[in-house]
Order: sequence, then structure tokens, then C-alpha cells
Amino acid sequence: MKKITLCWMQMAITLLALSFNTAQAKEWKEIRIGVEGAYPPFSKTEADGSVTGFDIDIANALCEEMKAKCTFVKQDWDGIIPALMSRKFDAVIATMDITEERLKKVAFTNKYQHIPARFVALKGAQYQATDTFMADKKIGVQRATSMDMYISDNYPSAQIKRYGSADEAYLDLKAGRLDLVLADSAAITGGLLEKDGGDKFAFIGPKLNDPKWFGEGAGIAIRKQNQDLVKQFNRAIAAIRANGTYTTIQDKYFSFDVYGSDQ
Repeated sequence: MKKITLCWMQMAITLLALSFNTAQAKEWKEIRIGVEGAYPPFSKTEADGSVTGFDIDIANALCEEMKAKCTFVKQDWDGIIPALMSRKFDAVIATMDITEERLKKVAFTNKYQHIPARFVALKGAQYQATDTFMADKKIGVQRATSMDMYISDNYPSAQIKRYGSADEAYLDLKAGRLDLVLADSAAITGGLLEKDGGDKFAFIGPKLNDPKWFGEGAGIAIRKQNQDLVKQFNRAIAAIRANGTYTTIQDKYFSFDVYGSDQ
């Protein structure tokens, strides 16, 4: 009797394990994607309330590749990870750098782009990469970004002004209330330099891409328990890179390689 009972217990454990693995390997067919809608050219909100941009086109291409129905949910940047964790959406596609600090909270896919950060200032402005030089400078950054962490760690004596969106920082730079803004270089180009009045400003200082602050590129943030969704997105990223879809989308917004090195 004991042998029979043990046999049944082993079978039950095996069935439970198979059931668990099957559940873990599910294919997601409906996915809610958190987007910012305030970081052109990656995402911006149109007059009709729709969201467009590089991130949005990439998200649509990935969803098409996965044959999944995707819906976009707009969320302010500084609340985007808490909203993911509270299940407001299933994934974040919002030019989020893969950093050690964020990896403590969420999982990431492989990168889907890697663009350096840059300072921007009035043409002819001076620049030195020292805390002493920056001590009397008003520097604008978007709150809770990699740029925010970089400035806070490297130039603690600076007058750091944090904004809910990069556009707000650009407005204060134009108005003379800031000396510098630090943001993603492509976002600065699309959100400031190519806009009216942007010809008065220019990049200053080197490209910034130290992995300590900027990670290894931007990936899709997903809750840690949803590793099946991470794998699904990774397969789709590789597929659109291989079939030319990624390049088509990239060339719509940029005149350079935004993916960066394959290393």
C-alpha cells in the first residue's frame, strides 16, 4: 500500500511540474504596453490623444511579429515602474536604460536601441567636466532618469532642476532659466535643436554612455515573474532586426544607427 501511495504521489508531483512549466511557457496574445508620450522622437502625444514615435512603431512591429493584440497605456515617466509593478500594464517600451538599479526591481529584454546622452547649451557656452565648474550651473534633467542619476552622482554641487518631461526642461533652457540640459542626444535633436529657436543651441561636451549610469542600452521592462514574456519579446526583437523592419523604422526617425554595437 505504501508503494502504491508513493507512486501516486510521484505521478502527482510530475503532473504539477508539467502543468507549471506549461503555464510558465505561455504565449502572450494580449499585451498592455506602458508608454510615456512626452519624449519625441521616441514617443509624443498627438492632438487627437494618440501616441506616435519610434518606440511606438517598434512596439507595433514587435506585436505584429508576436501576433499579439497590444494596447498602449500612457503613463508619466516617474511613475512608470510603479505602474508596471501594480499591473497597470505588462511591459514598458519607453527608451528605458537597462541599469543595475532598475534590474533590482524589474526584468529587461535585450536592448532595442542604444543612444548616448549629451549636454546641450547655448552656442558658445563653456564646459568643464568638474564639480567645481558645475557648482554655479543650473542643470535640467528629466526626473528619475539615467541622466538624473548621472548628474546627482557626478555634479552634486550643481543646481539640479528636475522636470516631469524633457520638453519642460527645453522650455526653461530657451527662457534662460537653465545653463545646461542633459538628455538622450536623439531626444535633444528632435525635441529642441530641430524646433523653432533650436539653432541657438548646440551639444556641448562628450557623448555619455558609461554603463554605470546608462546601462547597455534601452530595453523593454517587464515584471520579473513574467520571464515567458521577456523571451517572447527577445525573439521578436531578433526577428525584426533580421528581416529589415527595424531598419525601416529607424530610418523614418534617424539618420544614424540607433541600435549601436552588437556587443
